[in-house]
Amino acid sequence: MPVRLTILGSGSAGNCAYVETDEVRLLIDAGFSLRQIRQRLATIGRTPENLTGILITHEHSDHVQGVLGLNTKLKIPIYCNRPTQDAMRDACGHPLECRLFSTGASFELGDVIVETFSVPHDAQDPVGFLLQTPHANLGFLTDLGHATKLVIERVRRANVLMLEANHDIKMLQDCPHRPWSLKQRILSRHGHLSNEAAAEAAEQIVSAELRHLYLGHLSSECNRPQLAHDVVRGRLNKSGATHVRLEVTSQKVPCSTLTLESQAVAQGPSTTPCFT
Repeated sequence: MPVRLTILGSGSAGNCAYVETDEVRLLIDAGFSLRQIRQRLATIGRTPENLTGILITHEHSDHVQGVLGLNTKLKIPIYCNRPTQDAMRDACGHPLECRLFSTGASFELGDVIVETFSVPHDAQDPVGFLLQTPHANLGFLTDLGHATKLVIERVRRANVLMLEANHDIKMLQDCPHRPWSLKQRILSRHGHLSNEAAAEAAEQIVSAELRHLYLGHLSSECNRPQLAHDVVRGRLNKSGATHVRLEVTSQKVPCSTLTLESQAVAQGPSTTPCFT
């Protein structure tokens, strides 16, 4: 059975991805309500009841909004580190069934090896993931203020990568709705990647094996899909990485499902494709 990846949604108001192999069905973060997650999974013929587990990058609400319902109502196990577990429990005021890993460690879930690594973000102990599946390596970098050498090294083996491109620096600086303190947090080395920073990271990460790059976590106020696409595409083309398919994710609708076979990436069907 091929590996399937669907970005169910990504942006400042919610982030969630679905990975399916022969043996497991996983969510990477659960930043929408249980109702929304159910609706988005239904677009690809899946239900939350059949999930194997949820991998959590960090405790911010746009990544864990649906965790309580998935865990307490449907008994879907959560995989996270202890500081993230403690922060989620404090926020929701309810005990959660978490299966803990140590940041930097790897563990197996069925036919998937989950590699974890630290990322610089203003959360308790935020992580990125590299999922080694039977047919492809999937990398997830959703929130980080800058791309460290460790981050670059850990996702360089990815065949498919989800990379944050949160904001355009000028749009953020000029945004009248955000206080300067928030702008400083976003622009800090533990905030979020700008389009230019994402392009620089992509240039360092790219290899002959990287076939598909998703740009995620776009700010609705301080970025535009076309702008993020053009900045990163321009840098990739300049570096000769014309083989990489680039797609910008949407907050509102799931992206097209990718079907992954033997290190090759094939575009799957979708009723509502993302911006490309």
